[in-house]
Amino acid sequence: MEDLTAARHSATRSRSSRILRVAGPLVELEYAGDVAMNDMVLLGASQLPAEVVAITTSRVTVQAYEYTGGLAPGHHARALGAPVSAQLSPALLGGVFDGLLRPLAAAEGWLRPGTRGDPEPSHTWLFAPSLPHGRHVTEGSVVGEVATAGGLRPRILVPPGCSGEVEFIAAEGEHPEDAVLAVVGGVKIRARTNWPVRRPRPVRERVPAQVPLATGQRVIDLLFPVACGSTVAVPGGFGTGKTVLLQQIAKWCDADVIVYIGCGERGNEMADVITDFAALSDPRTGGHLADRTVIIANTSNMPMMAREASVYTGVTVAEYFRDMGYDVVVIADSTSRWAEALREFASRTGALPAEEGYPAGLASALAAFYERASAVTTLGAGPGSVTVIGAVSPPGGDMAEPVTSHTERFVRGLWTLDRDLAYARHYPAVSWAHSFSRDADVLTGGPAAGAEREAAGRRAAVAGLLAEADRLADLVDLVGITALPAHERISVLAGRLVREAVLQQSALSPTDAHSTPAKTAALVDAVLAVVDRCRALVVSGLPPESIEQADFTALLRAREEAGPDDTAVVEASRDAVFGLLDELP
Repeated sequence: MEDLTAARHSATRSRSSRILRVAGPLVELEYAGDVAMNDMVLLGASQLPAEVVAITTSRVTVQAYEYTGGLAPGHHARALGAPVSAQLSPALLGGVFDGLLRPLAAAEGWLRPGTRGDPEPSHTWLFAPSLPHGRHVTEGSVVGEVATAGGLRPRILVPPGCSGEVEFIAAEGEHPEDAVLAVVGGVKIRARTNWPVRRPRPVRERVPAQVPLATGQRVIDLLFPVACGSTVAVPGGFGTGKTVLLQQIAKWCDADVIVYIGCGERGNEMADVITDFAALSDPRTGGHLADRTVIIANTSNMPMMAREASVYTGVTVAEYFRDMGYDVVVIADSTSRWAEALREFASRTGALPAEEGYPAGLASALAAFYERASAVTTLGAGPGSVTVIGAVSPPGGDMAEPVTSHTERFVRGLWTLDRDLAYARHYPAVSWAHSFSRDADVLTGGPAAGAEREAAGRRAAVAGLLAEADRLADLVDLVGITALPAHERISVLAGRLVREAVLQQSALSPTDAHSTPAKTAALVDAVLAVVDRCRALVVSGLPPESIEQADFTALLRAREEAGPDDTAVVEASRDAVFGLLDELP
């Protein structure tokens, strides 16, 4: 396979064509034959990377992934004879890359136009073989493992389409990144490989997503859970805390690998992400969180069309680690900026615009991206998953705009961020009235069915309290709390306790930034028990005013005072409130 690719690359190296027209990222070339859709083309003397997007009998249209200033008709272009591909290796872990997966660590400020992302091998891996010489293996079989800086041990696999006897296996010890670690059926297997970013990596079977992904955010894990291998959209206007929420999920979710794509976001936000990840300790491995994270930093001041490639690059990296048997989370912040790149290029080509100037194929492009999320049985017969969480930035908070409305059709979860909650300093500002999770019912039939059924009971109770409190909120604004019957006044109080004692969560607190399932369950049970006690007191004849004026501080502070698994502190706060309620006149 590698030899065929090399031969084609060599055959087309001498073939070049002339540039006919340059219009921003759109470049038209003479048709020189032997070129296919999605092939990479190098433009001009600087060899700017571009991708073939249209072919006619006389012209080839490409989209350039670099600034095309200085490029002019008559300059030469050269097709590489291979599609735009990502260079995949264990060295991706802990790295920061641009939208074409070119490393940014060694760049001096900015990558120079035409810079290639294939530096000389500089990594040395401690390789532990898993196969004996002479064994017959098939695609996806584990050749061995390499040690990385973190606790994750990436696996070297037999590539797709390859099978046969193990003709060579490297000895245990240190090997350069480009060293041949095994030969199977005449194919040389290295730690580094390439894969076309627009082609999904093959799997043995897609399976139902039934294993919950713990995000550490109570409002999500309690009300709108997501399964490993599912899809979620996070729409929210400016200032609603979208980026902070995504960063918290990236830091604390229980996935094995995180791929964070900063797609057109501000540079200072990406700098914060990189700094935070480098400083945080990984609670699972004891190393640095960055050691199991791949960051693709494609900021707003980088070439726009590189955003279009960044989401495909990110999901290809995720599939690479998924095939090793890991659970991977892809966080794309934000897909709206990606859609803006599609709109920009479509306007250059003269395509007939659809809603708000977006191309008619926007829905198809979104569907194809989210379709690559799945729980699978890998070629090596092990489980793996890719979960995609995509942020959406609707202009002016308009949830009816095309990117938001189309995305909602294709995802299994929606965590809508509410501007009023954000301005009231309620974090995370996930709206319980305008969000949903199609995975909530599916998870109750999965491997963790018992725990999920208990969670479903708590979810239904909390959702009922919130819905009743929201129903009464407008009425309270009109006639005042004192005009309501006693049981409805307790419902209003119950909604406040749920919001402030359970759903609110501080991203800056060392104890509250992350909440384990045990702590979340303890907080919910404590609030529900206190609400039940309040209802019982009202039924016994206690005036609701006395209950409303009671001190619930111990319960409200439990989320800050209790550690990740310290349910005893939560229970003590509940008992303290019980004591105060029992002393009411």
